[in-house]
Amino acid sequence: MSDSAHTDGASLASGSPPVGPSADRFAVRATASDHFAWLRTRASVERTMMSWIRTAVSLIGFGFTIVQFFQRMQELPGVNPTLHPAAPRDLGLALIGCGIVALVISIWQYHWTIGYLWSGSFAQLAGMKNEGMQTPLYAVTFALILIGMYAFGAVLLHFV
Repeated sequence: MSDSAHTDGASLASGSPPVGPSADRFAVRATASDHFAWLRTRASVERTMMSWIRTAVSLIGFGFTIVQFFQRMQELPGVNPTLHPAAPRDLGLALIGCGIVALVISIWQYHWTIGYLWSGSFAQLAGMKNEGMQTPLYAVTFALILIGMYAFGAVLLHFV
């Protein structure tokens, strides 16, 4: 690999390749088109996070609904007992758990990606301070994680 292929001077001095993604790998020009590309990327990250949230809410809600539906169905008169009475509860717990895990993974991915967009020379493309672009996604995600944990606990401990 030639020296011109490296953009990280510290890596050249130590003789080792750059480790992990770095904004210094690219030539960053503070032009209007690059600024708007940064904004489009940021909006794409927000949309991806919202998609994760929608999917997780669907998993949590559907898991809770399965538990409630089959529990109520077993209470109806004249309904034959099921072969595996715990199966709907277990499926519901699995779906609720998957929703919580999806939220945790998504918040980690979102935080890492936003940190990357604000790192190094990419920060100059933002055209604003880091505090200039706040989003409620962290608060919404953490609230949904708490709701999911409450639903998981309620189903697990037979409160519903």
